[in-house]
Amino acid sequence: MLLGSIEAGGTKFVCAVGNSDYEVIDTLVVPTTTPDETFSKAIEFFKQFKDLAALSIASFGPIEIRKDSTKYGFITDTPKFGWSNVNFLGEFKEHFDIPMYWTTDVNGSVFGEYINLKNNGHRLDSLVYYTIGTGVGAGVIINGQFIGDMGHPELGHVKLKRHQDDLNFDGICPYHKDCLEGLVAGPTFEARLGKKGQEVSQSNHVWDIMAYYVAQAAIQATLTFRPAKIIFGGGVVSEQFLKKVRFEFSKQLNGYIEIKNLEEYISTPTLEGNGSATYGNFALDDALVKHEVQ
Repeated sequence: MLLGSIEAGGTKFVCAVGNSDYEVIDTLVVPTTTPDETFSKAIEFFKQFKDLAALSIASFGPIEIRKDSTKYGFITDTPKFGWSNVNFLGEFKEHFDIPMYWTTDVNGSVFGEYINLKNNGHRLDSLVYYTIGTGVGAGVIINGQFIGDMGHPELGHVKLKRHQDDLNFDGICPYHKDCLEGLVAGPTFEARLGKKGQEVSQSNHVWDIMAYYVAQAAIQATLTFRPAKIIFGGGVVSEQFLKKVRFEFSKQLNGYIEIKNLEEYISTPTLEGNGSATYGNFALDDALVKHEVQ
């Protein structure tokens, strides 16, 4: 049995085929250009595999997840040029008569991490996964289920208390300016400093400012969902940065609730090579084939 995965990001699509052990057999990275060009390359890749049993798509958004909506399976009002109101799921259903799961990129990642942790003996029923890269998003699992009814969570667009040394920075979110995404996403480095994040030394004060904001997001998730664990992934995140986040988290939370092991509670992904969403998609495929999800 072969399982299909698309991790659809605003910069690239990671297409993968795996086996029943969730091991990657083949993969293709497609730059996210126009929908027609990007879809056609992905479809051509998956058509090579005649035994594909299911396909899970974890997409950038916002997306429509309500199955009773006429736009179920669409990317909706995204700031990504040329991708608003695109029928993503419908395009693939025209080419493949197999079960498909449709969700957000961060839901794919949180499910991958959740299943991997469970498979490795961790006892948990809840998890929050943030990605901090070109944008910021989060997926949430409570009691083994994704959170979201009228839509998926948009935790990247929550408002925050501004750092006193950052009051002159407007933020880059086209909708909210200084929401979480507008203050800590990868492009904020160029907006603040005129250079990319990987060129900015960890000793630069901007990392302390960003840790101040990310810690607030972690506190909001902690006090709202009371999850067993919070994972931060994406190109902006490193263990060195998370040390700053943990320091700020502890300082701001101020002992209000007990977190027994902060290093375990706030961590980087357990799956290497940004493989969380692919692994999660394979697990969702498996559940589709076994009729454990719809």
